[in-house]
Formats: sequence, structure tokens, C-alpha cells
Amino acid sequence: MRQTKEMRLVYRDFLAEEGSKNPQIAVLEADLSSSMATNQLSDVLGKRYVNLGIMEQEMIGVAAGLSLLGYKPYVHTFGPFATRRVYDQLFISLAYAKLNATIIGSDAGVSAEMNGGTHMPFEELGLIRLIPQAHLFEVSDDIQFEAILKASLDLPGLNYIRTIRKAPFPIYQGDEDFSQGYCQLQQGSDLSIVASGIMVEQALKAAALLAEEGLSVQVLDVFRLKPLNPAIKELLLKRPTLTVENHNQIGGLGSAICELMAAESDSPVYTMGIRESFGQVGQMDYLLKAYGLTDKDIYTKVKSILT
Repeated sequence: MRQTKEMRLVYRDFLAEEGSKNPQIAVLEADLSSSMATNQLSDVLGKRYVNLGIMEQEMIGVAAGLSLLGYKPYVHTFGPFATRRVYDQLFISLAYAKLNATIIGSDAGVSAEMNGGTHMPFEELGLIRLIPQAHLFEVSDDIQFEAILKASLDLPGLNYIRTIRKAPFPIYQGDEDFSQGYCQLQQGSDLSIVASGIMVEQALKAAALLAEEGLSVQVLDVFRLKPLNPAIKELLLKRPTLTVENHNQIGGLGSAICELMAAESDSPVYTMGIRESFGQVGQMDYLLKAYGLTDKDIYTKVKSILT
């Protein structure tokens, strides 16, 4: 198993490399420069790196202004503050105005851990999906994150990338094609598990447990939730699908797949995610168990679907 790179270091190094080549790259932070390891970028970017403090709405307004001037802003803060707190600015100042910015929302779901319920977002995918013409990603490992960041350089409009900050479980090796918005990680004929972000690891582990009992499970990493690739439907037809997400069951990956498969009566979709709950303080292992999102929870759900 390869050693992965912390996601915050992937982000920092991408900005340092691209910012040194492209004078139009600008980087905005909201008092989290040390948390996201961007605190040394001012040495590379100079005045194109700005830490605005705890003023997230103003940060989105600044991003809009920079876009108007021809810059390509990259904006980071924790997920709840990159969506809930600034939703009107995202919707009107950026998306409605047809301006360009890439928003990085970190500490996705239970990965917020000890930051607790106020900093633990379970709703941001649903919020961004509602914004017309937005591009929405949830990345599952460092290789994929770097690829999506590079793709964002040529992606117009409002882009939102949901991520963790720490080192992820390794999913990819570096020779994959991420242009389709999903990757088929494992083929299977009995059932499909569709996951994103940190839940891809849990899905693969659950599929391995099920394989020990002779069950053939397909695993898809759907990392681009908007626009969703319609080709995914062909992979899910004529068998049950279980979606698994570190997010509210309403509005996120599960909802997107249900919408895609709504007319397919022979292809039922079941969902797993956060049910009517706020965040809480805890380590990752505890939180996954508390919210019923471990590999064993997925295994149990699949067994109940197939029996």
C-alpha cells in the first residue's frame, strides 16, 4: 500500500507550482492558513495571497472582485463556512454573475473530528447542487485531488471541491483517467455500491467482506456529483444500488443517484448517510460507528438488501 500525501499539502503544493507560473492565480484564506498549510504561499504569490480572517462572506466578495479583474481565485475554509455561511454570496456574487472561482471546503463531514458539531458539515453537497451550472466534486484521495485541482484551471464558473485535510486511504496509483467524473473500482453483478470521499475506502472494505461470502459487488467512486455523468446509469441497471456518503442522505450523492435512476423500476436504489443528525465531537473511528457508516454497517445493509 502506497503512502499518501496529506490533502492540505496537495492543495498547497498545487497552488505554489501553478501560482509561480500563472500571475492570474490568487489565493484567499479565512484564518485557516496554518490548518491548510497555505501560510507560506505569500512567499510565492506575494499580494496574490490574502488571509482575510474570520470574514467568509467578505472573502467570497473579494473572490468575485478578483474574477472581474481577470484573476482565477482559489478560496478555502472549512465546509460549513464555505457553503452555509456564504451561500448568498456563492449564489449571487459568483454563480449568478457568471464569475470564476474554485472553492475548497475542507473537514468534510466526520473528518472534522474534534472541531465538533458547529464545524462538521453534512449539507454542503446538497447546497451546491442547487446552484445552477456549478461544478461539484468530492475527492477520495491525494492523486485524485491533484487531478481535479489541475482540471479546475480550465473549468469556468463556480467550482466546489469537498475534501478532508489529512492523509487519505490510497485509492489510486496515478495512471487513472478522471475525465468522466467517476471511476469503476470493482466490477460485480449482484449489487452496486456507489460512494464518494472517505466512504470509498469503507465501500471497498465492505465489498471485500461480501466477496468472502461469494457475493459479487460493483464499487463506483462518483467524485463529480454535478454535472453527474449520465453514463453511470448503464452501470447500475438491472441490479440494486446502495449509495454511501459522509453527508446528509438528503441532497447529496444518494439524491443524485436516485434522480438518475428514478424511472428504472428494475434498478432500486437504497441510501446510507447521515439521518436527521447534527455533528458531534469525536475521533473518526468513533464517528463512523456513531453514524452507521463503517464497512461492517455497509456489509450488513447489503446483506439485508440481497436477502
